[in-house]
Amino acid sequence: MGTYINPGNAAFKRISGPNYIDKTMLIELVNQRIPGEKYLICVSRPRRFGKSYAAKMLTAYYDCSCDSRSLFDNRKIAECDDYTEHLNKYNVISLDITSFISEAQSQGKPLKDIPKMICEALHDELFALDPDFKPGKTINEELMYFVDKPEGKQWVFIIDEWDAMIREAKDDPKAQKAYLNLLRGWFKNNSFTDKCVAAAYMTGILPIKKDGSQSAMSDFMEFSILQPEEFAGVTGFTEDEVKELCVKHNASFDDLKAWYDGYSFPECGEIYNPYSVMCAIKKKKCQSYWKKTTAAESLFTYINMDFDGIQEIITRLISGEEIEVRTDDFQNDFEQFSSRDDVLTLLVHLGYLAYNEDDKTVRIPNEEIRSEYYSILNSNKVNSKWIKLIERSKKLLADTIACDSEAVAKAIKAVRETEYAPTFYNNEQALRYVIKFAYVAAIDQYMKVEELPSGHGIADVVYIPKRNSPLPLLLIELKWNESAGGAIEQIKNKNYPAVLQNYGGDVIIAGISYNNKTNEHSCMIERIYFDEN
Repeated sequence: MGTYINPGNAAFKRISGPNYIDKTMLIELVNQRIPGEKYLICVSRPRRFGKSYAAKMLTAYYDCSCDSRSLFDNRKIAECDDYTEHLNKYNVISLDITSFISEAQSQGKPLKDIPKMICEALHDELFALDPDFKPGKTINEELMYFVDKPEGKQWVFIIDEWDAMIREAKDDPKAQKAYLNLLRGWFKNNSFTDKCVAAAYMTGILPIKKDGSQSAMSDFMEFSILQPEEFAGVTGFTEDEVKELCVKHNASFDDLKAWYDGYSFPECGEIYNPYSVMCAIKKKKCQSYWKKTTAAESLFTYINMDFDGIQEIITRLISGEEIEVRTDDFQNDFEQFSSRDDVLTLLVHLGYLAYNEDDKTVRIPNEEIRSEYYSILNSNKVNSKWIKLIERSKKLLADTIACDSEAVAKAIKAVRETEYAPTFYNNEQALRYVIKFAYVAAIDQYMKVEELPSGHGIADVVYIPKRNSPLPLLLIELKWNESAGGAIEQIKNKNYPAVLQNYGGDVIIAGISYNNKTNEHSCMIERIYFDEN
């Protein structure tokens, strides 16, 4: 067994213990493409979505140098008709591109040398497969030798973090080109690909880089976070899988859903970030386990320069809006941005936004990611424009809790007059938008719920304090061309606070109104106390 050629099943054995979530139906999706025209597969997902686990699993299944039946006989894949047809029947090349990048950096080599390093590493290991092996002029000739043998086997390529070179060499087009040329030599539908490659499975954060409007490797079938299709449920945790984990580990499903849910696909429903879910279960605490990466850090630059109005859009997303986005023009890299849509599309691939394919909108998926955005807003890296916005929002929140109706009305008016407000301020929905934007600072300490069924009606906007918070609950009713006092009366008459009686503690009820004849906002605030007993 080698490091890169036929590395065996030890890596998968280490991760397939009692807490392993069975994702072996991914194998069946690959098996269905052997042989066939769609056997080159690229699955891109945000980090911590189980991509490396999948690569280890596929390696263990296809590698002919080991016997992996004991690892798969009790898994879902064993129920498929073609289970044994492909089990341990191929030579496997398993590459983690980040390991080559780390090696190059430690040796002081330029990134453009990495394709050569990969070929040399494979060349050295081929001798272990056959004592009669004779080096060829190219790596492809050497790999073809093992297919042409009397009992030769085709190759299955499994490339993890395939896009690491695109990310790390973002300022080095020569390095990117050399790397893409290596991949094209293997997978460009030439005589080598047709004869020698049984299947290829690449995984990374980004889809395959575009060359103009086309993929740089057009023969690959791509299944990105934007359009995962049948691969949606085999990467990430499904909601049923999270529920099973909660039962097994006596964890709160409601808490996990609020913190880590939000990536939804028609094919399989809700998808959760596996890494965050397992961290929360292990540590018995829901919080952000989303550590910042170099890719995420680079977004500070684009946000601060307010590229094509991206700053306004990010703030609207933080306040709870869903934003339309065009994803087709994104070049699948970190440097070529022609519009704010490109930046938003990158955020989807990174997992910082969720994409709705039906209505072509993006949103912040859950509390974990929302807290990361809020950290950006409160960092000393953002510009003064954002700092002023947050400071104003924090003061509005404090004035609301203090029941300072006049100050709240003035603050709402000030937000209405900013460039962030809707152009057409002509109905209650526009007022709701301004309210959510004005209270953007509340997301750090509150859970926002819109149109909460309560009493005999529906409360417009409710801010529920996060667990163990001493802050009061906020219930806001909106009126258009009606009095703020009327909003308060509606809250009381329809008994909106009734659903909140189990909450215990203070509840702030606020009626906020806008009169489009006088162009004035008005506000009335009262405090109610519910005894926990």
